[in-house]
Amino acid sequence: MEIRNKFLKGLKEYVVISFGMFLYCFSWTSFLTPHDVVGGGVAGLAAVIQIATGGFVEMWLPYMIINVGLVILGTIVLGRGFGFKTIYCILFASLLYKILPDLIPWVADISEPFLVALVGGAIGAVGISIIFTQGGSTGGTDIVALIVSKYREVSPGKVFMICDLLIVGSMAFVSKENGGGLQAVIYGYLQMMSFSFSLDYILMGSKQSVQMLIFSPKYQEIADALVNTMDRGVTAFDGVGWYTKHTNKILIVVAKKHQLSEINKVIKNIDKTAFISVTQAMGVYGRGFDEIKGGGKIQWKRKQNESLV
Repeated sequence: MEIRNKFLKGLKEYVVISFGMFLYCFSWTSFLTPHDVVGGGVAGLAAVIQIATGGFVEMWLPYMIINVGLVILGTIVLGRGFGFKTIYCILFASLLYKILPDLIPWVADISEPFLVALVGGAIGAVGISIIFTQGGSTGGTDIVALIVSKYREVSPGKVFMICDLLIVGSMAFVSKENGGGLQAVIYGYLQMMSFSFSLDYILMGSKQSVQMLIFSPKYQEIADALVNTMDRGVTAFDGVGWYTKHTNKILIVVAKKHQLSEINKVIKNIDKTAFISVTQAMGVYGRGFDEIKGGGKIQWKRKQNESLV
């Protein structure tokens, strides 16, 4: 029974990953490359090659060759193999880039490349976010970042940015007859912005948190209601209203963004005149939120430094 459950779980993950990869590749074959719009990553580099050669070298071929080469190089340099999900995504994406133009010959009839870049980037972000939620990875510049980080004190994010800027910027050297030039570079950067914003919004949207300051003479009723009905922690501290010179309790509540409207409803049911201030929390760590990461590494460094003294 346990083996059967594991098999079904694994099968479900690969079905979901396949659907996400389909959306990602569809954004390229039906939106971006037919309108000579490129983006970042190995897919963007493969698209540049296809556009530069006038379609003589199809996108699937350089995508597969570059990714397989990076996986081999990463294994040699980093001394470890990459997960089967990564290899599956690379091979499946290569297959989709090959068959999708014939399987779904439909091309977005949007005449404005600006809109094509935005819509294509957003659809690709949806596909990639689905892949990430199932533990999948498309490889590519992820491997480049790991290799560079091994020898240089450079953050992976900076490596991604440099790679993507260079890849999209290379469209400036492609002839205008083939769809290149400065205009293509600008649209490529727009695609990158749309993709990054959409991906962050999808992946982090459910994790976004807010911090609320609640000012009300009925603070005790509000605090009890939030603790008992919303299962939210509440902290109270003394405050003085400088206009009235009255001392009162100020409530602090940290909650998920999607809970904001429900918390407001609870407060307004108790005190319609309550004053509420809401700010976006960049990061919340602790019980009920994200875990604090990196503690073990910091402790190891401290012990190492102490041993050198």
